[in-house]
Amino acid sequence: MKLVTSALLVISLSACGGGNKTAKPPADDLDVEVEPPKPPGNPRNDLIPRSVLYGNPERANVQISPDGKWLSWVADLDGVMNVYVAPADDLTKAAPVTAEKVRPVRGVFWAFDGTHILYQQDEAGDENFHVMSVDLANGNAVTDLIPSAGARVEVMGVSHKKPSTVVLGVNDRDPQFFDLYAVDLATGTKKLLQQNDGHASFVLDEDLAVRFGVKPADDGSDVIERRDPKDKKKPWKPFDKVGIEDGFTTAIVGFDKKGTSYYAIDSRGRDTGALYKVDAKTKKKTLIAEDERVDMSPPLLHPTEATPQAVLIDYDKPVWRVLDKKLQPDFDAISAIQDGVWGIASRTLDDQVWIIGFDSDHQSPHYYRYDRATKASKFLFAVQPALDEQPLARMHPQVIPTRDGYELVSYLTLPNAADKDADGKADAPVPMVLMVHGGPWGRDVWGYDTVHQTLANRGYAVLSVNFRGSTGFGKQFLNAADLQWGKAMHDDLLDAVTWAVEQRVTPKDQICIMGGSYGGYATLVGVAMTPDVFACGVDIVGPSDLVTFQETIPAYWGPFIPVLKKRVGDPTTEEGRAMLKEASPLTHAGNIKVPLLIAQGQNDPRVNEAESRQIVEAMKAKKIPVSYVLFPDEGHGFARPENNIAFFAVAEAFLSVHLGGYYQPITQAEVEASSMQVVEGKEWLPGLPLRD
Repeated sequence: MKLVTSALLVISLSACGGGNKTAKPPADDLDVEVEPPKPPGNPRNDLIPRSVLYGNPERANVQISPDGKWLSWVADLDGVMNVYVAPADDLTKAAPVTAEKVRPVRGVFWAFDGTHILYQQDEAGDENFHVMSVDLANGNAVTDLIPSAGARVEVMGVSHKKPSTVVLGVNDRDPQFFDLYAVDLATGTKKLLQQNDGHASFVLDEDLAVRFGVKPADDGSDVIERRDPKDKKKPWKPFDKVGIEDGFTTAIVGFDKKGTSYYAIDSRGRDTGALYKVDAKTKKKTLIAEDERVDMSPPLLHPTEATPQAVLIDYDKPVWRVLDKKLQPDFDAISAIQDGVWGIASRTLDDQVWIIGFDSDHQSPHYYRYDRATKASKFLFAVQPALDEQPLARMHPQVIPTRDGYELVSYLTLPNAADKDADGKADAPVPMVLMVHGGPWGRDVWGYDTVHQTLANRGYAVLSVNFRGSTGFGKQFLNAADLQWGKAMHDDLLDAVTWAVEQRVTPKDQICIMGGSYGGYATLVGVAMTPDVFACGVDIVGPSDLVTFQETIPAYWGPFIPVLKKRVGDPTTEEGRAMLKEASPLTHAGNIKVPLLIAQGQNDPRVNEAESRQIVEAMKAKKIPVSYVLFPDEGHGFARPENNIAFFAVAEAFLSVHLGGYYQPITQAEVEASSMQVVEGKEWLPGLPLRD
């Protein structure tokens, strides 16, 4: 069962799907008609400022300590997001407890001892994360728990039963595999818990004991092994097997309090993953919750009893299903606070105080403190109060049919001026950006989306599509994407474009395709393999060659390689290599005839910088206009707000030239605050005060 560690989830390549099976190879002398650059079309100064959209939030990631005495959040400190802590009953006494100077603090949570806060940090986007511990009882001393240079460290387990212990995985011995260490937060000492000799992930129980190991097989399936601590010679025993067809829809999500059973999402023998309680010895399953449309999400478990309390059902918009009926009055009271979708961001160990986060499509997230005894709530913070004063647009779920009978859960955001009654139907067609998610094994969801709001505010319709291969909609829909990069996955996007034109959302000649990572790949496919469909493309950290992409992935993706071979293609066989080359935008680069903007982080460990550089060089050789911006201090996407602001300034000017929407002029200060380098095509980004 794929209790996938973050080392494997790192596959999240962002945005759209494949290409055209009938696309022709590039001609030797393709005549590309190149027009001189035009100035950006519609400058306006009354748009939502980029500093509001992409600047640091006022507060985010609000959490309460397990004992309820403290509240923490991340907020700006000298331009960088850091951790603040305040007494839970007096937020005016908040003070920073970290002092990061360059990259924002991410992945923050309280240890169960209530005196340590843990967070992750990498260097310049290299994703070699280290786990940092802040000792609140010792002058906020910050300690790198496993300071192994060049290694990646991951949190593998914490438990209220061992409040001062955290189990960390580190790949310093073998870069492919993560050994487990139990680290004492009070002393900093570490003890080897499990040497990893081939497991992709481990499953720990409430006592932080290693119970199962997941070992990948050559056919892409998962072999589940049970650990027998009494057998010193052969501690791992065969327990179960999950075929590749169920690998993304089956997972162990936690043990019960006694450790005799575990909870699992399991799609074997059915289409969607259902929630079960499973006997850890006999494998007998008891059904807890199911839905024929979607896979179950991991359940909300009681913090100490480990009993399932509720599960979130997310088809086109998330809805809670209460499993423990004693909580129904709480869910009813919270749902009445405001509109939107809510979740429990944090809660006390006695389960009496909850920190609630509300997500909405037309305002920044809001946090509340909820007291279960009184059913009373208290507003705490808006993540970005300045956003709540802006004319944000509504996001409308849409279900779009494909040519072969699938349904694509999608999300459409229209400019306010193009949908005056906010019913999700365009009053008149407007230019559109097809924004494709990453993964491809991920999904788009309803709620506040910064890119949707940016583009809608600049005059564009924005459509995000859960194409086949997106997760959450059952294994048939997910597995329909196997070996379909550049093929049926792209057909889904084309069907969504056809739908948008037929619904008069957009004219067919005013559509841009945009996305990051996998979405960047899909963007390149769109302009290279269906060159007459899109007016332009914006590719963010997208692979251009599926062979070289797989040849340069991080070492810790090693256990995932069999899955990549089965689902994407096998570059080690002649047939597989040929198929991957045919599905690679680089092969068809000579067919590109519309403007393309490419953005890349120089330190990207997932999609090597060469993936962007090689398609830029191919386009230059064919004298096809291309603009390429590089961020030397970023990796797979952009973490620093200064870099996001600079990139989207360039992107909205680019879109204004080629689609005719509005843009907010970029300033010299915005450029100088970022690390952005315009490597190629400065002449195709006119009107921008870019540094030399």
